[in-house]
Amino acid sequence: MTVLDGQTFHHLIGTQGEVIGWSQMSLRAALIFAIGLAIMRFAAARAFGKWTALDIILAVIVGSNLSRALTGSAPFWPTIIATLVIVALHAALSHAVVRWPILSRALKGRPVCLIKAGTLDKLALRRHGIGEGDLRMALRAQGVAQIEDAETVYLERNGDISVITKSR
Repeated sequence: MTVLDGQTFHHLIGTQGEVIGWSQMSLRAALIFAIGLAIMRFAAARAFGKWTALDIILAVIVGSNLSRALTGSAPFWPTIIATLVIVALHAALSHAVVRWPILSRALKGRPVCLIKAGTLDKLALRRHGIGEGDLRMALRAQGVAQIEDAETVYLERNGDISVITKSR
């Protein structure tokens, strides 16, 4: 098996600052697709299952870095390495928030009570940008017909709305 030297590799994918042709851009696209797929496997499915602020930042930075490597506006390998550093930092923070609840609250937030004892907290709705119509829709999606049928409702830190119904 022959390993490509740097000059051959850059001939195939182009170098930063020069105009790259369709074949170089296509090869970069295939490489970025494979590298991005490997990075996302390393980042774990949780990173993009239920999005937290930490996960959104990861997605934005990874997407931005990979697009820069794709178009040649940044050096290929240093950009890939920087992207891997960001993914490793995300993984370290994901493990740290499990260990230290105060860090978890700081990075991911905490749940917010929207309905308590059947009473709607309009200030909490307004503070978090949830309209009463949106709340009703979320309740219906969970099989609760009326606000009055909900004992407690939380806006979870991942953006989901959880409902505990009144006992009958």
